[in-house]
Amino acid sequence: MKHFDVFNGDADGICALHQLRLEKPLRSSLITGVKRDVELLARVPVSSDISVTVLDISLDVNRTALLALLQHGVKVEYFDHHFSGAIPAHPNLRPYIDTTPETCTSLLVDRHLGGQHRLWAIVGAYGDNLLHAAGTLAQSRTLQPEQVEQLRELGESINYNAYGDTEADLLIPPARLYEKLHRYSDPFTFVTNEPITQALRDARRQDMELAQRLRPDAALACGAIYVLPNEPWARRVRGAFGNFLATSFPDRAHAVLSEDVQGIYTVSVRAPLANPYGAVDLCRRFASGGGREAAAGIGRLPHDRLREFTLAFEEAFVNSSQVQTISTQTARPSTQ
Repeated sequence: MKHFDVFNGDADGICALHQLRLEKPLRSSLITGVKRDVELLARVPVSSDISVTVLDISLDVNRTALLALLQHGVKVEYFDHHFSGAIPAHPNLRPYIDTTPETCTSLLVDRHLGGQHRLWAIVGAYGDNLLHAAGTLAQSRTLQPEQVEQLRELGESINYNAYGDTEADLLIPPARLYEKLHRYSDPFTFVTNEPITQALRDARRQDMELAQRLRPDAALACGAIYVLPNEPWARRVRGAFGNFLATSFPDRAHAVLSEDVQGIYTVSVRAPLANPYGAVDLCRRFASGGGREAAAGIGRLPHDRLREFTLAFEEAFVNSSQVQTISTQTARPSTQ
């Protein structure tokens, strides 16, 4: 029987799958892509002689493909923390789904495996900007502060690599990055032995320096909206910059948009870390929108709907940070 591993190409998806396959080695065909490639289950051929593991993509977005597989007798295990809608009750489906804001797929797999490969769960959680959850998990291991920082840097670098309109924007395709990473049970050895980790760190820092020079296109009492230029670096840094803003200003919401040659925006939204709700409801108001409570996105936002999005953003987060003012919103984050 052929097996398919279907996973988001960001740090959470990669580290979740890595934990599973360290614990349960299995030859499989990989299906993944850039961060916004979330309708991945439709790429699995519908056949009764396969099995599937799904990680870190919304069940709701992939519902039609999932039902088709289940109806053909395919056994599916599903790990995810994004908006799911109603979870089908089917004997062939084993769902491990938790949509609360302070979790991610890597943490769900860590829970499922009883912490057998926890260092990788910490990497995935840091990549998903779950700083508190990752730090709490790190305390369960005897790690030095510099080791925790190394895991954080690795998670953020892997996550950075997933952002782009196509794999041509990335430094390395996510499937290849997973294959390199999967050779290592220990993340510290991976960092030491694989040059790609330093390349990702250097590129992320360079792209972040460019992003931090920008000022918001809309400075609101509840948060800020940044529109990045039509450049590969801008598409790559969209998620990392959004996480940086969220961490720097935890009482405010942020949206980071990058533009393609057709004038279509890809949108990353971060709810305030102090009140991590509302991002997915906002993004689901627009076609191709989805995600989770704390962080969500829109795959294709037409240029002429930018004002509509701005108004919806303000409405979604107006109650999240009543004490903020426009003057404080325009303050620039430190580049340290």
